[in-house]
Parts: sequence; C-alpha cells; structure tokens
Amino acid sequence: MGQDIVVLGVFVADTSYRADRVPRMGETIMGNSFALGPGGKGSNQAVAAAKAGGAGSNVHFISRLGRDPFADMALKVWDDAGVIAHVTQHDDSYTGAAYIFVEEASGDNAIIICPGVAGTISTDDLDAQATLIKGAAVFMTQLEQPMAAAYHGLALARSGGAVTILNPAPAADLPGGMLGLCDYVTPNESEARALTGISVGSVADATRAAEALLDAGVGTAIITLGENGALLHDGSTPVHVPAFDAGPVVETTGAGDAFNGGFAAALARGAAPLDAVRFGAATAAISVTRKGTAPSMPELHEIQALLEL
Repeated sequence: MGQDIVVLGVFVADTSYRADRVPRMGETIMGNSFALGPGGKGSNQAVAAAKAGGAGSNVHFISRLGRDPFADMALKVWDDAGVIAHVTQHDDSYTGAAYIFVEEASGDNAIIICPGVAGTISTDDLDAQATLIKGAAVFMTQLEQPMAAAYHGLALARSGGAVTILNPAPAADLPGGMLGLCDYVTPNESEARALTGISVGSVADATRAAEALLDAGVGTAIITLGENGALLHDGSTPVHVPAFDAGPVVETTGAGDAFNGGFAAALARGAAPLDAVRFGAATAAISVTRKGTAPSMPELHEIQALLEL
C-alpha cells in the first residue's frame, strides 16, 4: 500500500470580511478589509495534506462542483497544491460559498457555509471511487457533505483496510455505528461536547470526552484544544501535546483543517500516532500566523523546521 490519502469533502469559496465587531441585526457597519479565497473543510484538509506530504504522497479529493468562477478557483487551487481531483461538475446548482467574519483584534471567526451542489454528494459518488478509497493508506472526511456519504466513505475505507479519520465538523448527531468505523476522531472542544455532552475547558475535561468517544467505538480520540494543543487518547494513557509557537496569531480560520491535513499526511508516511499529532499541531501553528485558509497551509520543510526547534 502506498501513501495515498483520499479526502471526501466540500469546496467553498471563502468570502472573508474583517471588522472590529459583528454588526447587530438591522445594522450596517464599515469593514476593514475583504478577501476572496478557497475554502471548505475537506478542500482545505486536502491542500494541507498535499503540501505537508512531500514527495511520494498522493492526495485525492472527492467532491462535486458547479460550473462557475468558484469551480474554476477550486480546480486551480487543487492543481497548484498537487491535489488530484475526483469531482463531477453540475449545471443545475452552484459551487459552495462561505461567509467568514473575522474579528480584527483577536483573529477569532464566525462562519456561515452554503455548500451548494456539494450538499448533494451521495453514496454513488463514493461507489464510483470505491477502488481508490479501499486502496488508500488514509481516508478522511468531515460533515459538511451529507452524512450518508461520509458514513459510506468510512465503511468503504474500513473494508479495504485504509486508516479512517473523521473530523466531526461542523458538529452533528451521528448515526449509530459511525464512530465504530473510525480509527481516529478529531473534534475540537465544541464538537467534543456535541458528541459526548462533556464540556471541554481543560485537559482533564478533554480526557473525559476522549474516554467517552473510545467507549462509543472510536479507535483513538484526538481532541484539539486550540492554543492549548491537543489531547491524544488511544485507550491506554492519554497524552497532552502542547501547541507550538510559530509566531503571532493572525487568523485562526482553517487551523483545524491544517491540523487534520498535517496529521493525515504524517500517518500516511507511517508516523506513530503521537508523532503525527505533533506534526499536525506544528502544521496548525504555522497556518494561524497567516491570513486565509488554503493559502495559509505550510510546506513540509516549514513544518519540519518548526518541529526541530
């Protein structure tokens, strides 16, 4: 088996607005800046994995696009990053888009996603790529596309022996048995609470949430904790991985995607889970020092340099 990573997910065009605060309903305020760029959790993760993977890794992305300027953007982004696209294009809907508000002082964000035609991804899309999925080293998905497609992709990957990663974002109720298909689940604090009912405000809380996920059938739980790093629990001893400092935080949008992409790239190369979490944390640390989502994803040599400090 090679180092192939297959990602199922959504591309959306990020329309990013920076302002001092969120406007109240009915209010218009002046913003500080606007940017248009590539986004979508799955697409961001595929770009991150491709840039972090280095020679010998192939990252494949399964999705749907419209036929419009945002689709053209998606195809160029994947081509530039070295992502191999397995997408269908459709005339009867639109390529996804997202509204991202960034609070100027903190870099924190609030997001609305309209997935467009990617919201109609079906199990047929996965069946069409079944050989690719089953032969992958790593299969990763999120929850921006329909749940049935994510579930089916995980099941196909598991049947072929691929390592399966679920990034359960945005938070949603999961069907029975889905967590049992996951070698790794990578929620952040709010997603962990949605899955387990446990509020995560500390490493100890994260450990309890991870144990609940393990009890639900997950192979290994990884709770990402933002500036506090991540908690890895494989059923034996939980390990807290501190965050890396790669410089001043500019924008946290896409940090979770950077982590997941870097984590998947490291696993595909054969890294031990703890080393892969550290690699993912370093990937995320660099990404938050830059504006944007996909454009902020670091190259392999940058991640290696931070890990060696």
